[in-house]
Amino acid sequence: MSKQKTHKATVKRFKVTKNKKVIQRTCGQDHFNARESGNTTRNKRRNHEISKSFHKTIKILTNTL
Repeated sequence: MSKQKTHKATVKRFKVTKNKKVIQRTCGQDHFNARESGNTTRNKRRNHEISKSFHKTIKILTNTL
């Protein structure tokens, strides 16, 4: 039986840390940011942890089980 290939788009968007957390960069940072408040802009600089329900799916797609 062959191995499942890594889903390259998922690898580019998510990172699995040493402590098995799944981190995603905040979306909506490219343009149209002048209309947003300073708090929103600052919050978008941070990465966010993905909810536990998606962990298994993302780890399978990135082959990091």
